Amino acid sequence: MPYSPAHKAETRKRIVETARILFNREGFSNVSIDRLMEEVGLTRGGFYNHFRNKDELYAEAVASFLNGRGKTWRDEAGVDPVGGGPATVRAMIESYLSGRHLEDLDGQCPMIALPSDTARASPDVRGAYSDLLRAMVWLFENNLAPEEATRARALSLAAMCVGGMVLARTVDDRALSEEIRSAARGFAVAAVEEA
Repeated sequence: MPYSPAHKAETRKRIVETARILFNREGFSNVSIDRLMEEVGLTRGGFYNHFRNKDELYAEAVASFLNGRGKTWRDEAGVDPVGGGPATVRAMIESYLSGRHLEDLDGQCPMIALPSDTARASPDVRGAYSDLLRAMVWLFENNLAPEEATRARALSLAAMCVGGMVLARTVDDRALSEEIRSAARGFAVAAVEEA
């Protein structure tokens, strides 16, 4: 008896979420289809019932963050993407550049976990990554006061958040990591308060 469409959709969702976590932990090239499907509890052949190839899965895993783990994370931080005003921008900065986010390897934003992998990936993966960046920039731009909201300011805040976390995540000195994260957070919050 064939599986129901709901079962197939739920299985696909499990594959995508498991892939997102594994890619965050180990990078794209270090995660094989066999390993992924073993984690999900399925066979390699089952993968091809859902995806044409690993790149297609990668694009979907990156895209899934925005309305999956990313939404949960924004809700927990009190980030109101529509109409939250400057308080939302500050909440986003504080949460994004938090120690909790730095330590959350499984739940981290793909913009932190996967920039090098994405730069070498297919156009679909790069597009999904770009969409995450656009969403962050949109949130900043649309929640600063109108006279303060500029695309350049929003792009700068996004670059400070993502870049600060990438550097904090990659250095081998815990104290330096904390200094980087704290400095990026301080400058970003000050940029919002100056506006």
